[in-house]
Order: sequence, then C-alpha cells, then structure tokens
Amino acid sequence: MSRAQPGTRRGLRDTSVSTLLLAASVLALLRPIPLHAQETELRGEVSESAILADQQRKARQLGMASSQDQQAQANATPQDDAPADTYQPASPGAVPDDTNATGATSIFDQPAATDDTSADDAAPVKPRRLSAARQRAADQDKTKDAKTKAADKKKAKKTTDATADAAATDDNATTDADQGTANRRAVTVDSADTQKLDPGAERTGSIEGQDKKPEDDPFAATGIKVGSFLIRPTLEQGLTSSSNADSSSGGTPALLSETALRFSAASDWRENSALINGYGIFRKTISGDEVSDAQGRIEGTLNVDLDDELRAIAKLGYEAVPESASSPDAIAGVSSQPLRQTVNGSLGIEKDVGKMRYALTGAVTHDFYGDAKLSDGTSMSQKDRDSTLYTATLRAGYEISPALIPFTEVEVGRRDYDLRFDSNGFERSSTRFGARAGLELDMGDKLSGEFSAGWLREAIDDNNLEAISGPTVNADLKWSPERGTSIGLTGQTTIEDTTNAAQSGDILYSGRLTGERQIRANLTANAALGVDWRDYVGIDGHDQVLSAESSLTWWLNRYAGLTTRVRTEKLTSNLPGRDYTANSIFLGVKVQR
Repeated sequence: MSRAQPGTRRGLRDTSVSTLLLAASVLALLRPIPLHAQETELRGEVSESAILADQQRKARQLGMASSQDQQAQANATPQDDAPADTYQPASPGAVPDDTNATGATSIFDQPAATDDTSADDAAPVKPRRLSAARQRAADQDKTKDAKTKAADKKKAKKTTDATADAAATDDNATTDADQGTANRRAVTVDSADTQKLDPGAERTGSIEGQDKKPEDDPFAATGIKVGSFLIRPTLEQGLTSSSNADSSSGGTPALLSETALRFSAASDWRENSALINGYGIFRKTISGDEVSDAQGRIEGTLNVDLDDELRAIAKLGYEAVPESASSPDAIAGVSSQPLRQTVNGSLGIEKDVGKMRYALTGAVTHDFYGDAKLSDGTSMSQKDRDSTLYTATLRAGYEISPALIPFTEVEVGRRDYDLRFDSNGFERSSTRFGARAGLELDMGDKLSGEFSAGWLREAIDDNNLEAISGPTVNADLKWSPERGTSIGLTGQTTIEDTTNAAQSGDILYSGRLTGERQIRANLTANAALGVDWRDYVGIDGHDQVLSAESSLTWWLNRYAGLTTRVRTEKLTSNLPGRDYTANSIFLGVKVQR
C-alpha cells in the first residue's frame, strides 16, 4: 500500500495539470467569440418608423439644447478673466453633439466601453437569452415586421419627405432664433406686392371676351404720327357746277374740277403746345367760262408757359388768294386778277394777377400784290398797293367767375405803304386807334368764346382823304345745345384800304352762323348763313352780300366718304355794275387719315 501512494499522487497531479491546461485552452478559444459574433451576427434590420422617430427626437433635443444655451448666455455675466466660450457653430450638426447633455440614447449610438484594456474595441454587452414564451413572442413580432416591411418601404418616401420638411422647418426656426438675422434668406424685390391668391375668388374672363367701350366718333380721322405731332390730312375731290363761275356781275356758267386739301397738326408735348392748320383749293374749268385759280393758307400757333400765371402765345401765317372779281379794287378788262399774298405774325404775353387778367399783343401784317394781266397780254403793276400794318393791343380783364371775365381793350397801330405816294399822287399811310369792351365766356363744351363792341378809327396822312372810322363788332362763340350738335357765331370788323382815286377805303362787317349735326355715326350735316355789309368812305356807296350753304357727308368707313354741297350767294349794291348772283352744287369724294 505504501508503495502505491506515490504513484497515485503523481497521477492525480498529472490529471490536475491536464485539467488546468484544458480549461485555459477553452477560455482562450471562447475569448474571440463575442467579437466574431458582433461581426457575423449583426443587430438586424432597423424599421423606417424607428429611423424617423429618432430623427424627430434629435431635432427636439437640438432645439432644447439651443434654447438652454441662449438662456445661459443671457443670464451669464461676462468677466474679463473668464475663459472664452466654447465655439458654437451657426448651423446645428457642424460639430458632434455632447452626448452627456441628455440621458436619452439613440439606436445609432455606439455601445458603451468596457473595463477590459486588452481589448482592441469596446466589447458589447452579451444579450440575455430569452425564455421560451418570450422567444415565441419575438418570433411573432418578426413575422409581423416581415408583413409590414413592404408597406413601410412604400410609405418611406412620402413620410421621409414630409418629415424632412418638418425637421428642416424646426431646424431653420432654431437656427434663426440662434443667429437672429445673420443668415436670413433674402426676399425678392416684388415680394411685398405679391398677393396671395384667393381660392374662393371667381375666375376673371379673358380680355378678348370683354365688351369694348364704344368710341365717341368711330369715323373720326386717326391721324398720322410724325415725331411729336399728330397730323390729320383730308383730301376732297369732286365736280362743281356753277351758274356764275367767277362770281362777277357778268359771270357765266361753268363746270369745274375742284380739289381741296386740308390738314391739321397738333403736338403732344407735356407742358407747351403747338397747332398748325392749313388748306389749299384748286379750281379748273372743264367746260364753260374759263376759270383757273388756286388759293391757300397755313398758320401756326405756339403756346408756351413761361412761369406761374405767365404765358406767351406766338402766331405766324401765310396766305395767297387771287383778287376776287367782286372786290372793290377789282380791275376791269383783265384776263386774270392780281394775286394777293399776306404774311402775318403776332406775339402776345398773358399774365394773371389774382383775379385780374392782363394781355399785351404785338402784330405785324404785310400785304403785297402781283401784277394784273390785261386782255392784250400786257401787265399792270400793283406795287403802290403793298403795305405793312403794325398794331399793339393791351387788354385788361377781371374774373367775376371762372365762366365770366369782362374786359376792355385798347389798340394802336400804323399802316405804312411801300410807296409814299400811289399812282394817283395820294399819300396813303395812316395811323390807327381803337377801343373795345367785351365779355369772355368759358362754360366748358356747352358755351365758350367772346364778343366785344367798340370804335375804330384810321386817319390817313393825306389831308385830302377822309379818315375811316366807325363802330366795331367782333365775336367768336361756340354753343353745343346737345351731344352731336354744334353751333358757331363769328363776327368781324375790318378796315379795307384802297388806291382808287378820291376814295379812302371802306369798313366791312362780316357775320357767319354755322351749324353741325351728327345725324348718325357715319352721317354728318352742315349748314351756314352769312351776311356782309360794306360801307364805303368818301363816296355814298354800300354793298350787301347774303349767302347760304348746306352740305352732307356720308362716311363709307373711317377713311373715305361721299360729300355733296349746295351754295347760293347774292350781292346787292347801290353802285353800278356790282350786283350778281351765283348758285353752285358740288359732288365729290372725301378721304381722310
């Protein structure tokens, strides 16, 4: 027995060593199992709902952390020796967040580190083995997750977009609160004017479908735009049948071709204004008494505002008209009467001082005549008839109301002949003086214009010739009793000079009553009545001229129409060889632009 005990102890010792070595080997083999399990057995699929919930939670954490930081900064008292504040980026997420700020964890957080310093990486906590009941519940959850996996993927895109927008909104709000106006988005220039659409507002119809406002005069000339002027030309061409072609005491019938061109040009300047009017009439005999003449006139008016209540008005005109066969200065026995040309201009200044109205106007008129052609082919000079008239007129008025302004007017002037003595040896130059009183009316489109009465005298330098003097009546009124109807009244007193032997001249009183009626939009009627009275000075003589005229224009369209005109004129005189009667009818075409 005693010999067997040492062997037995040796065997037990060997068995113990083998057991320790085996245990150490097993421990060495079991040590990398958790690391290998972490590599091979991943944490499993994470559902989209969990990811979205984690994102929303992090956004709330950032907002709470930012609010706490702002509150802490506001309550803190700055110290000169205090350490600098920890850098806080303008945009959240620029640096890692402090995980110790809150106790909440995320499914994406790294596992906690272990105390094992020999491990290369932190070893995760080994999950606890579930019981059989819990294992069955977990299997059921996995089956349910597998069924809802497809639905989660379909909803992921829409939900992700909506959640991302909400998260971005919360993030932007947090950032704006932290930064103030540092990185605020710039607004557009017209953002203040942009109005939100009212979803309940009714839809507006298209412009093309709306009813257009009818034009006041759909057949009025549209005009031609040339620079800053709008020009409206009118051309009238037709035939005239007259019982007295040249309106003389011995005139005969004739058929004439008549062409009339008229135009007006108005400026569209902002402050000042300019207006140009002109006409030209050409007549040529087709059959009957030989007549071939042309006449025309052009006149321009410029209005300039110099200063407050101070205005300047300038006028300039030119006229060329052959001497009428019924004129007191007509030459008998000639093939054609001389051509009278007139150049006139004026400059006026108007000033308003309170209710007082002042105006000073200077005017110059120069008349010059061509030679008269005699029946034998020779010519007769008319140089002794050339003259220039200079006048200055001062007007003062008082504004009773904007519609009524009574005024008084004083005129002085001088008429100078180019030749001191005429062909009969008389000195024809003269001095003029006149005074008038009148009333200016301005009632808008209803009634406007002025009328005056006074006395005018023109004393001739030659003592052998009597001075020309007499009462004067002047008027220029426009009245519109109703829409589409216009009535005008004009009156004028003119001193006509002459070079006839032993005659000083005459005073001519002229009056015209005109009416215009728009019967339809494309049908216009016109009528005129005229009376002239000529009183000779130096001889016992007078002339009376009565005239009447009516016309009708039918517009085919805005640019062309048909027109007709009927006229009658009769002169009665107590001087021999001056009476005549002339009747005429015109039919033609009128075009305008």
